[in-house]
Amino acid sequence: MNSDQARQRAEKRFKQEERARDGQKAMIEYEIQARATREKTARLKALRLAKEAQAQTEAPPAKQAIQRPRAPRKIAAL
Repeated sequence: MNSDQARQRAEKRFKQEERARDGQKAMIEYEIQARATREKTARLKALRLAKEAQAQTEAPPAKQAIQRPRAPRKIAAL
């Protein structure tokens, strides 16, 4: 085996190891983002459920008793 072949084999192995490290980094980043998304979703769900529970216990707001009457529309003469 000459030195050129040995260098090519070493470069090939280095590239394989580098791709493996990049893959591991990408997987770690993916897992971190997925965990953050799950935590955020759980927090928002808890807030929504608390808001819905509070809305059920409170009386609905009273409707406005007096409404302004509408003015009649003027019809343009032709």
